[in-house]
Amino acid sequence: QVQLVESGGGLVQAGGSLRLSCAASARTYVAYALGWFRQCPGKEREFVAAISWSGGSTYYTDSVKGRFTISRDNAENTGYLQMDSLKPDDTAVYYCAAVYKSVGAPMRGPEYSYWGQGTQVTVSS
Repeated sequence: QVQLVESGGGLVQAGGSLRLSCAASARTYVAYALGWFRQCPGKEREFVAAISWSGGSTYYTDSVKGRFTISRDNAENTGYLQMDSLKPDDTAVYYCAAVYKSVGAPMRGPEYSYWGQGTQVTVSS
Protein backbone atom coordinates (compact mmCIF):
# COMPACT_ATOMS: atom_id res chain seq x y z
CA GLN A 1 0.00 0.00 0.00
CA VAL A 2 1.26 3.48 -0.89
CA GLN A 3 -0.19 6.68 0.47
CA LEU A 4 0.42 9.84 -1.53
CA VAL A 5 0.04 13.41 -0.32
CA GLU A 6 0.35 16.32 -2.77
CA SER A 7 1.20 19.86 -1.80
CA GLY A 8 2.32 23.08 -3.42
CA GLY A 9 -0.75 24.07 -5.38
CA GLY A 10 -2.15 27.56 -5.35
CA LEU A 11 -3.01 30.66 -7.34
CA VAL A 12 -0.43 32.12 -9.69
CA GLN A 13 -0.44 34.61 -12.54
CA ALA A 14 0.19 33.51 -16.09
CA GLY A 15 3.91 33.20 -16.72
CA GLY A 16 4.58 32.31 -13.11
CA SER A 17 5.85 29.11 -11.51
CA LEU A 18 4.76 26.54 -8.96
CA ARG A 19 6.42 23.44 -7.58
CA LEU A 20 4.21 20.54 -6.63
CA SER A 21 5.40 17.88 -4.21
CA CYS A 22 4.18 14.32 -3.74
CA ALA A 23 5.16 12.64 -0.47
CA ALA A 24 4.90 8.85 -0.69
CA SER A 25 4.73 6.33 2.13
CA ALA A 26 6.05 3.44 0.04
CA ARG A 27 7.82 0.34 1.27
CA THR A 28 11.55 0.93 1.59
CA TYR A 29 13.71 -0.29 -1.29
CA VAL A 30 10.73 -1.26 -3.43
CA ALA A 31 10.80 0.38 -6.85
CA TYR A 32 7.83 2.45 -7.93
CA ALA A 33 7.09 4.81 -10.79
CA LEU A 34 5.46 8.19 -10.23
CA GLY A 35 3.07 10.07 -12.45
CA TRP A 36 1.27 13.39 -12.43
CA PHE A 37 -2.19 13.83 -13.89
CA ARG A 38 -4.63 16.74 -13.95
CA GLN A 39 -8.33 17.20 -14.27
CA CYS A 40 -10.40 20.25 -15.12
CA PRO A 41 -14.10 20.49 -14.21
CA GLY A 42 -16.19 18.67 -16.79
CA LYS A 43 -13.16 17.12 -18.47
CA GLU A 44 -11.47 13.77 -18.23
CA ARG A 45 -8.31 13.32 -16.23
CA GLU A 46 -5.23 13.70 -18.45
CA PHE A 47 -1.64 12.61 -18.22
CA VAL A 48 0.92 15.33 -17.48
CA ALA A 49 4.26 13.69 -16.69
CA ALA A 50 5.83 10.51 -15.33
CA ILE A 51 9.19 9.37 -14.04
CA SER A 52 10.77 5.97 -13.59
CA TRP A 53 12.13 4.64 -10.31
CA SER A 54 15.72 5.54 -11.20
CA GLY A 55 14.73 8.94 -12.55
CA GLY A 56 16.49 8.07 -15.77
CA SER A 57 13.31 8.01 -17.83
CA THR A 58 10.84 10.87 -17.94
CA TYR A 59 7.73 11.35 -20.01
CA TYR A 60 5.63 14.44 -20.72
CA THR A 61 2.47 15.31 -22.55
CA ASP A 62 3.19 17.61 -25.49
CA SER A 63 1.46 20.64 -23.99
CA VAL A 64 3.87 20.86 -21.05
CA LYS A 65 7.16 19.89 -22.70
CA GLY A 66 9.77 22.56 -22.11
CA ARG A 67 7.73 24.14 -19.31
CA PHE A 68 7.29 21.38 -16.70
CA THR A 69 9.99 19.22 -15.13
CA ILE A 70 9.33 16.04 -13.18
CA SER A 71 11.88 14.78 -10.67
CA ARG A 72 12.14 12.63 -7.57
CA ASP A 73 14.21 12.13 -4.44
CA ASN A 74 14.03 8.47 -3.48
CA ALA A 75 15.86 9.03 -0.21
CA GLU A 76 13.01 11.31 0.80
CA ASN A 77 10.29 9.26 -0.95
CA THR A 78 9.13 12.45 -2.64
CA GLY A 79 8.31 13.38 -6.20
CA TYR A 80 8.18 16.87 -7.68
CA LEU A 81 6.61 18.67 -10.59
CA GLN A 82 8.25 22.01 -11.36
CA MET A 83 5.85 24.08 -13.44
CA ASP A 84 7.20 27.16 -15.20
CA SER A 85 5.69 29.56 -17.73
CA LEU A 86 2.24 28.62 -16.49
CA LYS A 87 -0.77 29.32 -18.65
CA PRO A 88 -4.46 29.66 -17.77
CA ASP A 89 -5.01 26.34 -19.59
CA ASP A 90 -2.89 24.66 -16.90
CA THR A 91 -5.59 25.38 -14.33
CA ALA A 92 -6.73 22.05 -12.89
CA VAL A 93 -6.60 19.73 -9.91
CA TYR A 94 -3.25 17.94 -10.08
CA TYR A 95 -2.95 14.36 -8.87
CA CYS A 96 0.10 12.32 -8.03
CA ALA A 97 -0.02 8.59 -8.78
CA ALA A 98 2.26 5.62 -8.10
CA VAL A 99 2.66 2.02 -9.20
CA TYR A 100 5.23 -0.59 -8.18
CA LYS A 101 7.43 -0.80 -11.26
CA SER A 102 11.19 -1.00 -11.62
CA VAL A 103 11.61 0.09 -15.26
CA GLY A 104 9.85 2.89 -17.09
CA ALA A 105 6.65 4.67 -16.06
CA PRO A 106 3.11 4.40 -17.43
CA MET A 107 1.36 7.30 -19.14
CA ARG A 108 -2.14 5.92 -18.70
CA GLY A 109 -4.10 6.48 -15.52
CA PRO A 110 -5.53 2.93 -15.20
CA GLU A 111 -2.00 1.55 -14.98
CA TYR A 112 -1.44 3.33 -11.67
CA SER A 113 -2.45 1.67 -8.42
CA TYR A 114 -2.28 4.51 -5.94
CA TRP A 115 -3.49 8.10 -6.06
CA GLY A 116 -3.24 11.20 -3.94
CA GLN A 117 -6.10 13.47 -3.02
CA GLY A 118 -5.12 16.21 -5.48
CA THR A 119 -4.02 19.81 -5.20
CA GLN A 120 -5.62 22.77 -6.96
CA VAL A 121 -3.57 24.86 -9.36
CA THR A 122 -5.17 28.05 -10.64
CA VAL A 123 -3.46 30.24 -13.22
CA SER A 124 -4.96 33.67 -13.73
CA SER A 125 -4.62 35.62 -16.96
